[in-house]
Amino acid sequence: MSNDKLSIDQTELVQEWSNVLPTTLQPTDQARVWADEADPQTVRVHIEAGGHTGYNFDFKVNYVDAREVKVELMDVQQGTMHIDETGDVVQNLVDDYVRHIHECAQTLHRVTHV
Repeated sequence: MSNDKLSIDQTELVQEWSNVLPTTLQPTDQARVWADEADPQTVRVHIEAGGHTGYNFDFKVNYVDAREVKVELMDVQQGTMHIDETGDVVQNLVDDYVRHIHECAQTLHRVTHV
């Protein structure tokens, strides 16, 4: 881990994530990004899986430094029901979305690592 601090304003960071994240997801997936009010180095991501599954995923994306993010799954729902995230289908989706979140962070190096 380096000492490179994140040098972008959280509001701008949320805007950049909101613009770039949808380009890393499937066209039928929907994403929403907002600021974590408790931590200016963190954004929250909500992804609604496309198709008829009704799965919704909430992630916490924390910038460890200007280059590296730590992604934590916070919640999985199907419709309005909280569900177990350890099933194979859900776990595969979680892994896929974590990969897409890392792709987004990599794309945003141009604004986060200056």
